[in-house]
Amino acid sequence: MQELINTTLYILDTFGIPLDATPRRLERMAIAFLASGDIKKIADFKKTKDLNSGYALKTRDIIIYLNKHFGENISSGSYDDIRRKDLKLLTVAEVVLQSSPNSATNDSTRGYSINPTYAELLRSFGSKGWEKMVSEKLKNIEPLSKKLKREREIAKVNVTLPSGGVLTFSAGEHNDLQKAIIEDFLPRYGHGAEVLYVGDTSDKYLYLENEKLEELNFFEISHEELPDVIAYSKKRNWLYLIEAVHSSGPISELRLIQLQKLTKDCKADIVFVTAFLNRQKFRQFMTEIAWETEVWIADNPDHLVHFNGDKFLGPYKE
Repeated sequence: MQELINTTLYILDTFGIPLDATPRRLERMAIAFLASGDIKKIADFKKTKDLNSGYALKTRDIIIYLNKHFGENISSGSYDDIRRKDLKLLTVAEVVLQSSPNSATNDSTRGYSINPTYAELLRSFGSKGWEKMVSEKLKNIEPLSKKLKREREIAKVNVTLPSGGVLTFSAGEHNDLQKAIIEDFLPRYGHGAEVLYVGDTSDKYLYLENEKLEELNFFEISHEELPDVIAYSKKRNWLYLIEAVHSSGPISELRLIQLQKLTKDCKADIVFVTAFLNRQKFRQFMTEIAWETEVWIADNPDHLVHFNGDKFLGPYKE
C-alpha cells in the first residue's frame, strides 16, 4: 500500500502537481487520485480508467472506495473534504476532470475521473524512457507547480535599500510597511542610514549585516527581541530600532525597557521608532506608545509624532 502511494506521488510530481503539503494530506490526495482511475495496486496502472471510458466517481463514491480498498475510515459526511482538499490541486491542474464541469458546486451527480491525456501516460508507466515520454506529451501544458510558483513570485514585494541593493519580501501588509520604512522613512529621517537588519514574515533573517552590528556592540542577533528594522547613521552615530506595527508590537514602555537593557553596551545612540501604515492603525495603538520614542505613519510620510522630550528627533541620554 505504501509503495503504491509513494509511486503515485512520484507520478503526480512528474505531472507537475506541487507536493508541499503535509504527508497525510499528500497521502489523501494520492488515494483520491487512484480512486478516480479505479487503481488498487501498481499493476492496475496499465488498465487505468478515464473519463472516455465512462468511469467517474462522485465524492461519496470516492469515500466508499477509499474505505473499502485503502483501509480508510472516512465519514460519509466528509464528501466536501474530498472535493475541496483531496481533489483540489488535481482538478485545478485538470489531471482529474469533472464529469459535468458546468454543474453547480453542490451537484451530487457530478463525478470525477482521470483526464484521458494523463490516463494514457499512466497506462504506459514503467516503460523505458517514461519521464521523457511525459515531458513530450505535456510540453504544451504548464505544470501547476510552475504556475503557483510564478504567482507567488508575482505577489512578492521588491524593496530598494538606501545602498541601492534590492530585497524581495513576501506579500502582506506588514511587509508593505517595512518597504515604506526603508524607502520612505529612512531617506527622510535616517541621515544617510544604511539598513543593517530586516526580517520578512517568512524569513526572520532576510537581510543581516552581522559584522557591522558586532562593531557597534549590538546584542546577539539571534535574540528573539529583535525589532523589525535596524538601520545605522554613521553621520550621527544613531542606531534606529524600528517596529513595523500591523497587528501588534509597538514600542510600549515595557518594550522600551527591554530594548534599552539589550542595547546598554551599544556604541551608538539609539533612536526608537514605531511605524504604522495609516492613522487609523496608529489610533488603535496610540495609548501603548512609550514616551521618548518616535512614531512615523506611512501615509503621512513627511511628518513625525514625537512623544515628549527636548528634541524633535534623536536619542535620549541620562
